[in-house]
Amino acid sequence: MAIATESNVLEAQPRGAGTKNDARRVRRGGKVPGVLYGAGKQAVSVSLDPRQISRILHSETGHNTIFDLTLDGERTKAMIVDWQYEPVRGSLMHIDLKRIAMDRKLNVKVPIVLKGEAAGVKQQGGILEQITREVEVQCLPADIPASIELDVSELVFGKVMRVSDLPHGEKLKFLSDPNQPVATVITIKEEVAPTPEAVAAEAAAVPAEPEVIKKGKQETEEEGAEGAAPEKPEKAEKAEKKEKK
Repeated sequence: MAIATESNVLEAQPRGAGTKNDARRVRRGGKVPGVLYGAGKQAVSVSLDPRQISRILHSETGHNTIFDLTLDGERTKAMIVDWQYEPVRGSLMHIDLKRIAMDRKLNVKVPIVLKGEAAGVKQQGGILEQITREVEVQCLPADIPASIELDVSELVFGKVMRVSDLPHGEKLKFLSDPNQPVATVITIKEEVAPTPEAVAAEAAAVPAEPEVIKKGKQETEEEGAEGAAPEKPEKAEKAEKKEKK
C-alpha cells in the first residue's frame, strides 16, 4: 500500500506566487517550483528539492505515494498529482501537490503487472501483448496498491483478458470499463519467400521497355527512308536538261 514512511517526508518552502520570473529564480537556485492545494484550503506556491521529488516518483508506489509534507512548521499528508520535465535535459520543471485527507476516498490510476507465462506463449509459440497498463480505481489513501497483478498463465490464442478479470476486493472500486482489454496472445508473422513460379510470373507481367524503344527507333528510320525516296527523280531530271543543252 502507498503509505508514507519517515524517509518520505518532503520539505517545502513558500515562494512568490504565479510569475514566470519567480519560477526561473527557483530553478536557478536548484529547486523546483510547485503548487500545493486541496482539502478545502487555499492554494500555496512552494519550492521543493528535486532529489526528494525524484526519489518519490521512482519509488515502488510512484506518484501514488502518500507522504508527509512540511511547510512553515506544519505537517500534512500529501501526494504528487502532476509533474513536468524539461524536454531536452530531462530535469523537473514543475510539481503539483495535493493535500490528502486519510478518511476520504481518492480516484487514482494503478499500474497493472502481468504474472505467469501464458499458455499461448509457452505451448503455442505466440507473443504476449499487454494492451492496458493501468486501471483507475477508487479507494481510501491507505488502501492504494502499488500495483494490481493479473495471472495470465491460462491465456491462449483467441482469448482476451479484460479489466473484469483483474482481482477485485472490497477496498477497491474499479472505475475503468470492465470490458476494456488488458492482455492477449498474438501470432508471430513470418515473411514467406516467393516461389520461382511467382517470380517468373511477375517478370512476365512487366512490359519489355527496351523493345518498345528499339521499335520506335526503327519506325523513325523507315519514315526517314521513305521521305528521301523522291530525291532520285529530281536528280535524273536535272541530268536530262544538261544533255539537251
